[in-house]
Amino acid sequence: MHASLSRRHFLRRTSLLTAGLVTFGAKSSLRAAKSPNDKVLVAVIGCNGRGMDHIAGYLALPNVELAYVCDVDRRALDKGLAAVARKQSARPRGVSDFRRILDDASVDAVSIAMPDHWHTPAAILACAAGKHVYVEKPGSHNVHESALVVTAARKYKRVVQMGNQRRSWPWVIEAINSLHAGEIGKVFFARSWYTNHRPSIGRGKAAPVPEWLDYSLWQGPAPERPFQDNILHYNWHWFWHWGTGELGNNGVHALDLARWGLGVDFPQRVTCGGNRYHFKDDQQTPDTYVATFDFGGQGIVWEGQSCDPRGFEGAGFGVNFYGENGSLTIAGNSCRIYDLKDKVVREIPGKSDDVLHFGNFIEGIRQDRQLKSEIEDGQRSTLLCHLGNIAWRRGHTINFDPRAQKIVGDKSATALCTRSYRHGWEPKV
Repeated sequence: MHASLSRRHFLRRTSLLTAGLVTFGAKSSLRAAKSPNDKVLVAVIGCNGRGMDHIAGYLALPNVELAYVCDVDRRALDKGLAAVARKQSARPRGVSDFRRILDDASVDAVSIAMPDHWHTPAAILACAAGKHVYVEKPGSHNVHESALVVTAARKYKRVVQMGNQRRSWPWVIEAINSLHAGEIGKVFFARSWYTNHRPSIGRGKAAPVPEWLDYSLWQGPAPERPFQDNILHYNWHWFWHWGTGELGNNGVHALDLARWGLGVDFPQRVTCGGNRYHFKDDQQTPDTYVATFDFGGQGIVWEGQSCDPRGFEGAGFGVNFYGENGSLTIAGNSCRIYDLKDKVVREIPGKSDDVLHFGNFIEGIRQDRQLKSEIEDGQRSTLLCHLGNIAWRRGHTINFDPRAQKIVGDKSATALCTRSYRHGWEPKV
């Protein structure tokens, strides 16, 4: 094992795991670490893709300083440091091992933009070290981790925000509030979708680990596998070993809006069908699939088309809500409300602004402000993704007990609620 992967150091950061799957519902108890006038020191972990948006988001906020930038890819680390240097006079420290950040008591918060298999383990370690946490969606790799990350936030009394940023967009808030106020009457159903035009990932070949990459630390809690040339830095999404497919990648955003709008938490039945239709390559997750979630008196459907960009309502992302007096559509960056004759009765213009979500996180640290996507609520949306993936992988309907928060009478499906971990790297709270 690489020297940076000290199991002893890891275990010092964690305590014993309570037996079995813990459940959602523990009462939040958050403690602000700063007064409103204090500077908040943040470390961004992960500088490829979404991590650069984290850097840009914090740089746009007043009285926030990026104290560290971290990545196991030296090229990405240099890119992140350069981005900070262009906007911030104080130069951040650059590190490849995020645990060095946890050892620095001056750091108030970490912002995690790592691969899915790292989300919960890194968040737990950060909470245990006294750091507040912003973690990208989906925030967990499996059902078991979904519960663990919530437990960590409660045990260590940390502010933990999940990165489903539409929760902070004013026009989306207005749209959801209109649903809750009864503008289209009782809402029965939500249809959500995501489309893209992704190419084939090809057939990977064994290759030497690039000199710029700490591959051992990149794998972290996932059992070790030989380096392959078509995994990094994005295609890991499509392998169950590291990712959660398009459901966990982008479906979580749409399902979160759908669940929020309907005012539901846990489903009773989940189905998922589809396949990898477009290409014959190494991808394990579907490129085309439809997941359904039955909540008893209400339902949600999510449709993913990873390789066909034509969506619905003229947008590649959205949610339609159907009520007794009309419908409401959130598509792209706009909202329209229709009556039962399909006539537009009101429009809510909008735009994307991720800075607002990062700002809400910082306000939660400074002033104990209510988070727009506190980790427990965020993980309720992520749970839908995990259950949908399990339904697809097992090829049958999943029955779920909302009260007990567990799969009912299905040992093979329950087995997929957790994963095997690299020895010594099991996430524990």
